[in-house]
Amino acid sequence: MMRILILGAGGIGGYLGGRLVEAGEDVTFLVRQARADRLKMDGLRIESPLGMLTVPVKTRLAEDAPAAFDAVVIACKAFDLDTAIAAVKSGVGKGTAIIPFLNGVSHIDRLKQAFPEAVTLGGVAHISVTLRDDGVIQHMSPLCRFRLGAFSDAPSPIADKLVESMKAAKIETTLTTAIAQDLWDKFVFLTTLAGITCLMRAAIGDILETPSGERIVRQLLDECTSVAAAEGFKPAPQALTTYVANLTERGSPFKASMLRDIERGAATEADHIVVDMLARGHRHGLALPVLDIAATHLKTYDAVRAKAQG
Repeated sequence: MMRILILGAGGIGGYLGGRLVEAGEDVTFLVRQARADRLKMDGLRIESPLGMLTVPVKTRLAEDAPAAFDAVVIACKAFDLDTAIAAVKSGVGKGTAIIPFLNGVSHIDRLKQAFPEAVTLGGVAHISVTLRDDGVIQHMSPLCRFRLGAFSDAPSPIADKLVESMKAAKIETTLTTAIAQDLWDKFVFLTTLAGITCLMRAAIGDILETPSGERIVRQLLDECTSVAAAEGFKPAPQALTTYVANLTERGSPFKASMLRDIERGAATEADHIVVDMLARGHRHGLALPVLDIAATHLKTYDAVRAKAQG
């Protein structure tokens, strides 16, 4: 049995860890004191269309300096990555598998640099989940798919074991040999969704009701696709067809979690998604007018928010 350390017990990490505990896996959550107290009192609670769960879990605080684990799952906001690296450092040893479920792609190189003796895998999570104020992890739709993979052709026994464990926990999981492409595919889609819904401060369906809405959505998707192609990761035609269908669905309430962050005045992952996509495109000399406006809008939001906080 693997010893698995999960940073935090929030949305993705809490859901994944809870299901693994339910299946009998040895999981420890690295959490802050307040979350540890809540978990000790109430257990880890999940409300999901795939089944409710309340289960006692093991926790550690960052200052507890745990010994090395077989696998470390990092599922934080991208802007918290440096803090996450410091928190899990004592739990990472030679050969430990690092499995990040973060948006964007820049975190992979950062983790490889921080943990050169570990094995950094790629992870993509397709799940809508959040941690409520009452401590419950709310899974908001039946969609729950994970993809894992190594960045080389060499066999990865730890990845094989983790995928087996996730499947045993009834989590739909695929072990892929194309995880870099998977990460870029999600990067293209998420940048388009976040860029357009944040720029317009509206859901996809509302944007599509305007005369130019669909045209601008499609243009932004084309711009993000051109960046991916320049970086060597152009999405396959089938993937692009799916993206267009999701982004042009009339009446859709779909909007990025980044917009929800803006609506509540919170920090966003703009630098790691929209701004990073733009910077990569500029390095290739690409003209990206809609992406440029979307990034400027988000950077303006960040600047105004920073001023308001003093």
